[in-house]
Amino acid sequence: MSGDEAYRRAHRLAQVGRFDEAERAARDGLAAAPDDGRLLTLLATVLRLRRDYAAALAAADTAVAAAPQLAEAHAERAESLILLLRAKEAVAAAEQAVRLAPLDASAHLVLARALAAARDSARARVAAAHGLSLRPRSVEGLLTVADVERDAGNREAATAAARAALAIEPENTYGRWLVAMLDAERLRVRRSMRGLRDVARDNPARPDLIAMTWPIRGVLSGLRRGLAVGAALVCALLLVGHWWWPPAATFARIVSVVIAAVLTGFAVRVLAPAGRLPWRCLPLLPAMMRRATVAGLATMAVAIALLILHAVTGWWIAPVLALALVPVLGALGLIELRGAKR
Repeated sequence: MSGDEAYRRAHRLAQVGRFDEAERAARDGLAAAPDDGRLLTLLATVLRLRRDYAAALAAADTAVAAAPQLAEAHAERAESLILLLRAKEAVAAAEQAVRLAPLDASAHLVLARALAAARDSARARVAAAHGLSLRPRSVEGLLTVADVERDAGNREAATAAARAALAIEPENTYGRWLVAMLDAERLRVRRSMRGLRDVARDNPARPDLIAMTWPIRGVLSGLRRGLAVGAALVCALLLVGHWWWPPAATFARIVSVVIAAVLTGFAVRVLAPAGRLPWRCLPLLPAMMRRATVAGLATMAVAIALLILHAVTGWWIAPVLALALVPVLGALGLIELRGAKR
């Protein structure tokens, strides 16, 4: 099989989601033409779509070495670097793709995504707008605009762009997923979970389990911030009560119960509408991520119990212990993020 035939076959297989077969076809072609930059780039794309990001980057590096003037190779390398959270390198790779193919809309859109990952929202917007101008009504362009606006915190603009993309291609999986996640960020829990469930039903071979557990992980993130502020306030009131104004200690007990009620209410507000789906997906998460999430839930339950204990008994050490659990929760959050990348 010639390199062109292998490329066409692998590309067709990748387009219909048969990634294992696409990878085999690409590797078969590379056996005869190991320095074929297009085939190497396609192999990197297939590996990225299979979520084997390290292998995808290695293939993209080989493609760039084999065909340094191929813009697609640099753009694909940038895509893998974005997913590996190496944003500065991704920007450099995407800029090279733009230099090699200044009229290629896809190169500008990859640059926009890399700049967004690097938290350079202003330049990301310019790159996304330019890419979309080169290919008007492009679904990829509209979804890139949505991604950039979402990263910048402009959820209304992000939702408008994502819905415009879905108006062109209603069954676009990423567009539907993005709208569901934007709903999640607005705490439209039922709508978000319904959208994620529909996406998973249409793509049973590649369910996004991490996304479907967002209510649990989102609650933990919100509770962590609330506990840090609340426990610190209670401890400050206890200090004031001990050294300057004794009634502040009584007020601290009232604040403890209020904070415990607010934290519990927030958890119920998010988790109750989400139903059983996040809990059914939790055991299927990567092991490190699952353990960190479960440990975080247990630690938060202990912290809230300590605040209630202080409110009931006035035992001053309880809110101090609750405050001491905040860095533990932060560490578990970092472990959870690390586990998500495995």
